[in-house]
Amino acid sequence: MTFDPDHDITGLLRALDEQCDHVLVIDNGTPSDGLSRIERAVNRTNAELLSLGRNRGIAAAQNVGIARARELGASHVLLSDHDSLPATGMVKHLLSGFDSAGHVAAVGPLPQEDREGGDQLVYVCRRWKPGRATPAELDSDRLEVAFLIASGCLVSVDALDAVGLMDESLFIDHVDLEWGLRARRAGYRLLVVPAAKLHHSLGDDVVMLPGRSQPVHVHGPTRNYYLARNTIALIRRRALMPWRWRVRYVYWLAKYVVFNALLPDRVKERRRMLRRGLWDGLRGRSGPLAAQL
Repeated sequence: MTFDPDHDITGLLRALDEQCDHVLVIDNGTPSDGLSRIERAVNRTNAELLSLGRNRGIAAAQNVGIARARELGASHVLLSDHDSLPATGMVKHLLSGFDSAGHVAAVGPLPQEDREGGDQLVYVCRRWKPGRATPAELDSDRLEVAFLIASGCLVSVDALDAVGLMDESLFIDHVDLEWGLRARRAGYRLLVVPAAKLHHSLGDDVVMLPGRSQPVHVHGPTRNYYLARNTIALIRRRALMPWRWRVRYVYWLAKYVVFNALLPDRVKERRRMLRRGLWDGLRGRSGPLAAQL
């Protein structure tokens, strides 16, 4: 999936082409200049470009790609963002995870951020929330997780038939968490294979807070809106999320709102978007932000 990448994605497409039978580029409304760069990258490789013409959200782009992969006879679909890069042999390692006992819906790599303050984005089930995996837990061949970061995730088409597609009403943020919750509710397992490596970038920036070992990801005001709104949307889905997790996510949302409302960068816009996200979440509004304004 691409959305106005600020770099040449030829290297990513070639890395994917080496490990996958088909490579599909689903562009989510990149302006004409940026789209021309994407087209040139596609023409240098064996990829196929499907341009949506406008930003329909990450979930819709994933669903379009999944539909095309089905037409091509795929048994598994690898999701990738334009700011990720799979290491050599990543897909082979991911496929090995489907040999595990029990129904496996999807297998993910060990995502590693290539910048100072980046960390490993693997979340396992804890009593009160999905929590970051410890180094000891990551020192294993396969690790069962609460959900998978979408980029680098290899999804079984059979599981998609049973669980359903990505929830387009969320547009962006928590789409992977919501699908993972549905998959686990349907009796499927989600695994990470730490030997599969993915270089990935998440968020606009990271900051370290006193007394906290993990970095805090900082997004722009628009993402503040979606994270606030969609967190409330998931909290309200009682059949999907355990009650302890819902309680914890209320606490997390309160901290998130306070932290971002105090950031000096674009403070008025951030506060406005946070208020709007909270209000739309409480009213049950969904879809793209532009449709709400």
